[in-house]
Amino acid sequence: MFQQAGRGYDMAITQFSPEGRLFQVEYAIEAVRRGTTAIVCRNKNSVVFAVEKKSSELALSIGSEKIFKIDDHIGVAIAGLTADARVLIDRARIQAQINLLSYDEKISVKDATLHICEYKQAFTQNAGVRPFGVSFLVAGIDSNGPSLYLTDPSGAMWGYKAFAIGSGANEARTYLEEHYKDDINDEDLKLLPLKTLKELMGDNLNKNTYDIAFILKDDVKFKLLSNEEKEDLLKKI
Repeated sequence: MFQQAGRGYDMAITQFSPEGRLFQVEYAIEAVRRGTTAIVCRNKNSVVFAVEKKSSELALSIGSEKIFKIDDHIGVAIAGLTADARVLIDRARIQAQINLLSYDEKISVKDATLHICEYKQAFTQNAGVRPFGVSFLVAGIDSNGPSLYLTDPSGAMWGYKAFAIGSGANEARTYLEEHYKDDINDEDLKLLPLKTLKELMGDNLNKNTYDIAFILKDDVKFKLLSNEEKEDLLKKI
């Protein structure tokens, strides 16, 4: 008889296996591993987001499906289920406005990430729900300077200088480990995620197959680049 992968322990999110595993959380993490590659890097001044983009000649461009703005000073790159991500992004945007109205100051990158993590974690312990099948790279600039955090479907959080998630994550992380430097300047930082995608995608990398966004120290404003700006950037690598 056919045996299920979780031996029956994956039938409910609230049930641990004898090994202490929550299989539905692991399935959600697998959805992230199968998603398009997302890369975010920061230095002491700025933050850069870059993602692989699925393109089609019949598709209309309505903005990025994998990079989102939470507030002027915070952005997110995602891997996994975009529909799940939108629910979390909307909550994060509302929380950013609540923070501004309540305390008259913009939410910090860490606090914005923690709110996302807490909501994700609640969906790993309540019956009748499933985990969010998406991971976030949340980054921005606040009073503490640039920050970058990873949150996965379990609700866990880690901090990084540069990181990649999605189907090409392992190769991308290897490239970043070899080429990232603590003293990297803004111009090189803009190109590093793009060079990493080039390493993964080769000749398939063009203005239609990637998206890129910046939060730079000059104005601390989230900016998603247009196709013309992306093409100009490609010429530099």
